[in-house]
Amino acid sequence: MKKYLFCLTLLISGAAWSADDIATANALFEKKSYPQALQMYTRLANAGNAEAQLHMGEMYLYGEAGAIDLPKAESWFKKSAAKGNRTAIAALEMMKKRDVRKADIAYWMSKYDGAELRTGQYRCPIPRVPAMSKQNDEITAIGAKVTAWQTCYNAFVENINAAAPLTKRIPKDIVDLMTKDEMTVATKHLEEVYKRIVEDARVESKLFLADFNVWRDATDAYIGEHNQMTKDAKPSSQRKN
Repeated sequence: MKKYLFCLTLLISGAAWSADDIATANALFEKKSYPQALQMYTRLANAGNAEAQLHMGEMYLYGEAGAIDLPKAESWFKKSAAKGNRTAIAALEMMKKRDVRKADIAYWMSKYDGAELRTGQYRCPIPRVPAMSKQNDEITAIGAKVTAWQTCYNAFVENINAAAPLTKRIPKDIVDLMTKDEMTVATKHLEEVYKRIVEDARVESKLFLADFNVWRDATDAYIGEHNQMTKDAKPSSQRKN
């Protein structure tokens, strides 16, 4: 009777999972057939397969199980780690780090505003220009201010272009801790930040250049009129000479 029970136990154990089963589950996962892979991994994991338990944890961590479920991910990692699976042990350490760095993760998902891209050397205050200038020293001063602004703005444009996409600014140690869904949210947020910075700069520069053109045209017109008046005011003897 004992021999019979022993053989029955082996049959049940053997029927639970095999190397071919885990290979099949892995192949389904690689093909992104996640529902089918999850079904096989679940059966294998419940039967005690450490590799399947690891993959169950990964699927719940990264959302391939249908939704991200961190408590379930941690539970499966713990079961796999208890069997000595080093990847599962590392995954648990990573989840601990996630908890410590959750504020940093949240920062890149919703709070980063790109301030360093428009401050310091990339802050380009718009020069104030009057409706018209009549004095040479004022014309020269405004010309210098506009040139300085243009230089600053060109540097800003070059830097903002080089910064795109802003996901490059997320530190690698934070990227390594983020889930797929978190990275998706962060990517969308950073795209919006980038668009807002570029659009604000574009509108601001367009308004300034419109004011500058008005000033230039009015100033040129005044200078032309002033020169003509000066010419007309010269004595006839001087005009003949």
